Amino acid sequence: MAPGLDALNARVREELGWIDVPAQNWVPPIRWNGQDVRDVVIVGAGMAGLAASGALLKAGIRNHVVYDAAPEGQEGPWVTYGRMETLRSPKTLPGPCLGIPVLTFRAWYEYRFGRMAWEALGFIPRALWMDYLVWIRTILDIPVENETRLLSVTQASDGILALHLVKNGVPRVVLTRCLVLATGRDGLGGPYLPPVLAALPATVCVHSSSPIDFDGLAGKRVVVIGGGASAMDNAAEALEHGAARVDMLVRRPDLPRINRFTGIGSPGVTHGFAHLPDDWKWRFLDYATSEQVPPPRLSTLRVARHDNAFFHLNCAVESASLNDGVVRLQTSRGAIETDFVIAATGFSVDLAHRPELAAFADNIRFWQDRFMPEQDNRVNGRINPELALSPDLDPAFAFQPRDPSATPGLGQIHCFCYPATLSHGKISGDIPAISDGADRLARGIAGALFVADRAKHFQALQDFSRPELQGNEWTDSPLPG
Repeated sequence: MAPGLDALNARVREELGWIDVPAQNWVPPIRWNGQDVRDVVIVGAGMAGLAASGALLKAGIRNHVVYDAAPEGQEGPWVTYGRMETLRSPKTLPGPCLGIPVLTFRAWYEYRFGRMAWEALGFIPRALWMDYLVWIRTILDIPVENETRLLSVTQASDGILALHLVKNGVPRVVLTRCLVLATGRDGLGGPYLPPVLAALPATVCVHSSSPIDFDGLAGKRVVVIGGGASAMDNAAEALEHGAARVDMLVRRPDLPRINRFTGIGSPGVTHGFAHLPDDWKWRFLDYATSEQVPPPRLSTLRVARHDNAFFHLNCAVESASLNDGVVRLQTSRGAIETDFVIAATGFSVDLAHRPELAAFADNIRFWQDRFMPEQDNRVNGRINPELALSPDLDPAFAFQPRDPSATPGLGQIHCFCYPATLSHGKISGDIPAISDGADRLARGIAGALFVADRAKHFQALQDFSRPELQGNEWTDSPLPG
């Protein structure tokens, strides 16, 4: 019989107490214009935001809050546009446990369902992973405020940012010294919809991250554009909800077979990637992104088991039109008609999609602003646009300016989401190394706050007066002889 979550919760609290987590706050409080100033604000309460908050608590930075636009329990993709049956990652990965074994998914699962259930488990069901993240949030007492959207960021004063927020239609301003954007795959942009589809209305063409009424696709023809994990998951959902047929249009002549980064996954990559020379960082990621990540085998079989599912490889969409409710797609292999199109075409970095960063956008430095790979370091001789538009981040994930004299508050904004990959490696969005990334972020923020407050800490050093010795512990004696 499984011990149950009550027993696990008691054990977690005991073990966290043994290592003094959360640590005592050490950052001097600050007020500005009569208003309290947060040390850190995190935007995004998905897996990355929770890990970042937990790491700050471990580091004794307790004056922080996490905001998320979604309702409670719907943060991140897991129960919204994530439509896979199970996670791709192996169940044994530590994930957002902050390096604390009792906070792992395995501990949570075994206490809830038992050791035999764990041994029988294959991959982690998606909804169950969300349940685990909700538990992490609860047991660590992560300070989350839901249904709160960040509208804009401005500089209030030297070292202080003003965050303009809205919740339930009510605006407010929160002051903070550091802002962490834990905003996921589309953290610096949004869903990418190919221009060729731009003329189609949202009633017949949506991105795979959009809310989709799959029940409404019953009996209809559906086209899914793309061949990655999201394409397979959305195609399967349409088929399982009764679509008459689903055609998958894949631009590549074949589906990728090998997940290259899996083959070199190690603590060496986790801790060493950020220290690579720029040309080697580019070389690793240019090759990996050009090879692409294959869709999971189980997700692909989930589609292929349907007789009304059809794969069309080497099939690029060249034009699209809508006539009498029917979508006509002209492809490199001919024309196809359909009732509904799902574009599983990924995300792009595009600051025009992030109005909250408008005050700083023109000064954010991207890799293309300072680095151009040599010809022999370019896959197929081309510049990889995804890498070129990656933000050039400092060791603490903070943005760096094109013009150091402009937007001085830019360095207080930290990009702890997928676009950080070229600067830091895969530690800010994926399950395997998310705790390592959160630890690096928290250490960087802690260092910056201590340096900024050095005069106060020095004064505290001078003012400290609690005696260790009382003066009566010894007696002075004359020298012998």
